[in-house]
Amino acid sequence: MKIEGQAAVVTGGASGLGGATADRLARDGAKVAIFDMDEDRGQARAEAVKGAFFRVDVTDPQSVEAGLAEAEARHGKARILVNCAGIGPAAKVIGRDGAAAPLEAFNRVLGVNLSGTFNVLSKFAAALQQADTVGEERGIIVNTASVAAFDGQIGQAAYSASKGGVVGMTLPIARELARYGIRVMTIAPGLFMTPMLETLSEEIRASLGAQVPFPPRLGDPSEFADLVASIVSNPMLNGETIRLDGAIRMAPK
Repeated sequence: MKIEGQAAVVTGGASGLGGATADRLARDGAKVAIFDMDEDRGQARAEAVKGAFFRVDVTDPQSVEAGLAEAEARHGKARILVNCAGIGPAAKVIGRDGAAAPLEAFNRVLGVNLSGTFNVLSKFAAALQQADTVGEERGIIVNTASVAAFDGQIGQAAYSASKGGVVGMTLPIARELARYGIRVMTIAPGLFMTPMLETLSEEIRASLGAQVPFPPRLGDPSEFADLVASIVSNPMLNGETIRLDGAIRMAPK
């Protein structure tokens, strides 16, 4: 699918991987709607890409439905969805005080990263299923997992479970949506320079980057966005998870 002229939705598009994706899609000619909870960054990003910002909670069905409707009224039927919204707080199963981790904290991560991804993609697909085709397809969904889905570290039980769920649902949803001409792909990034890592010292970031076999550095969000653009433009990419990680395999901690 050609990006130019298409309407696109990017969740978590205010910053990080989502922000870089919004930038790239806009640069390639898409009309970009940013869904995020960070209004200041979201509005600023929307202005930068000449798109639109909508305050959307991906865990709330009504919020997502409203956001999609407003985005369609602004830009027309969205053909491209990139799910980047996510959270990643670390927590061990047994805390320092010997108590079990609270279930609500575990469910919060699953709620945003897994259920939130499904919530948006299902409503996006339902709205797109009867639209006219563009060439041989109607649209494309790109989800964001993580290498933690495969190489989860200590303290990442919730995060790894959520991202493993995103990987696990990629193929069955791609198979289901094939009849509508809607592709589903997932990217599993490794260590990237995101807002979370930006808070670390330069020394720690360099140490993390040195763990990557090649290139021995943190990934740049623009490289994630480059892969999104490639996936959108190649109709044979469907039902697959692509690791974008410089060949890293994460250690236990």
